[in-house]
Order: sequence, then structure tokens, then C-alpha cells
Amino acid sequence: MADGTVEKANPAEPAAAPTAWRSHGTARRSTHTLRLRVSAALVAVTVLAVLLVPPLVQLDQQAVDLAAKLEPPGWAHPFGTDDVGRDLLLRCVYGLRVSLLVGVVAALTATVIGTAVGATAGALGGWADRAVMRLVDTLASVPHLLLGVFIVAMFRPGVWPVVVSVGLTHWLSTARIVRAEVLSLRSRPHIDAAVSGGASRWRVTVRHLLPGVLPQAGLAAVLMVPHAMWHESALSFLGLGLPAHTASLGTLIQSARGSLLAGQWWPTLFPGLFLIIPTLALAGLAGVWRERISPRRRSELML
Repeated sequence: MADGTVEKANPAEPAAAPTAWRSHGTARRSTHTLRLRVSAALVAVTVLAVLLVPPLVQLDQQAVDLAAKLEPPGWAHPFGTDDVGRDLLLRCVYGLRVSLLVGVVAALTATVIGTAVGATAGALGGWADRAVMRLVDTLASVPHLLLGVFIVAMFRPGVWPVVVSVGLTHWLSTARIVRAEVLSLRSRPHIDAAVSGGASRWRVTVRHLLPGVLPQAGLAAVLMVPHAMWHESALSFLGLGLPAHTASLGTLIQSARGSLLAGQWWPTLFPGLFLIIPTLALAGLAGVWRERISPRRRSELML
């Protein structure tokens, strides 16, 4: 009996070590991945902050220098000049600031609307929840770029029509995320305790549900900023966004179409690269944020 017991226990002992080693290796890889994401996000955000610092040279939106028309990149103009002789680096920096401002304001507008709609639907439940979500599904069936073009076409070109257009067409995903989080929170024990203690529905929503959904709503807002910037660029490229003389990434790309067909690549390349920079920076920041607010997911990766 003793010999048999020893013989059965010995084969199981070597198997425990590889299992623990694999678990430890997975944990180390997940920690290393998180550190890489944090480092990449910090580098990208630092580069973005440097680009957003007000430049020493002020931009004259109406300036024209036809003698320096379409000069290639060089010492005098690192990014070259555009089709009317304006410095492309300076216009890209100002264009990034304008596009990022439009994207942030539009993303905040859409997040506030989506959070209010999603929290209301999830807190009320029943027929009100079903009616609100059917409305969300109906609006989601329409391509939001097409709907945004319809909204912005009713106003004169400018910043606020673009903000309103993007904000009114991008709150649907936030509403769905917030509603799902509210429905999850409603089944938690502390919510049941608050309801049993006599708390009203409004008090439960304000004191317990909204603080619980704010991290997810904030993450949705961060991810929405580059998406809003791309929509602003698309609307400006179509001639429905900002005025043509205003430096934004969309107007820069739109004005460079003829130059690209003629063989001048720099008026299109550099504004496009500046459009990618905030996308990478905010995507890295959102990845780190997601890891921080989702401990359950992080613990599953470490198993």
C-alpha cells in the first residue's frame, strides 16, 4: 500500500512544476505587455503634447507666397510648402490643434448624450428601456457619416456645425455601453441593499449607478476622439466642414488633391501622418485605461 501510494504520487509531482512555470510565464508576459503599452502611450502622448504647444511663429490664414509655391521639404521648410507657398509644417501643427479641439469637444458632447440616454434606459427598464433601445437601433441603421453630412449641410461651414454633427451621430455606442453596465450594476448586492433601504430610483441612479459607469464612459470618450477627428477630416475633405482657408487636417488634405496628381507628394503625406499621431496616442492611452479598469480581464490573462 505504501509503495503503491508513493508510485502514484511521484508521476504527479513533475506535472505541477510545468503548470506553475507556465502560469508564472503568462503573468510575466502580461505584465511586460502592460508595461510596453504604458511606455508607448506615454511616448505618444508626449509627442502629441509637444506638437500642441503654441508655435513661436503665428499662422496667418490668408498669407500667400506664390514664389515659394510647392517647394519640396528642405532646411527652410522641413515639410515643404503648399500650392500657394505656405509653410506646411506650421499649417500641420495648427491643423492638428484645430482637428483635435473639434474631436475632443464632439467626443465629450456625444459621451454626455450617450451616458444620459444609456443610464436612463438601464435605470428605468421595462417598456421604457425597450423603446429607447429601439430608437437607438433605428438611428444606428443609418450610416452616421451620411447623417453627419445631412446635419452639417444645413449650416454654413464652421467649427460648431461639425461639432454638432459629430456629437449627434456618435452617442449611440456610448449609450449601449452605459446601458449594459447599468444593467450589470442593478444586480449587485449594494444596489439591492439601497433599494431595500428605501432609496428612490433617482437616488440609486445618481449615487450608485452613474459613478459605476463613469470609467466605461470615459474610456468610450477617449476612443471616440480620434474617430471624431477622422469624421471632421472627412467632412472638411468633402467641403462641408471647416472653411477652406482654415488650417485643419481635413482642409489640408482636400487642398492637396491636385498637387498629389501632379506628383507633389508632401502636401498630402504630412497632414495624413499628423492625423495618425493622435489616433495612435489615444489608442495606447485607451489600452492602458482598459487594463486598469478591468481587473477581472487582467486576472484571466494571468491564469
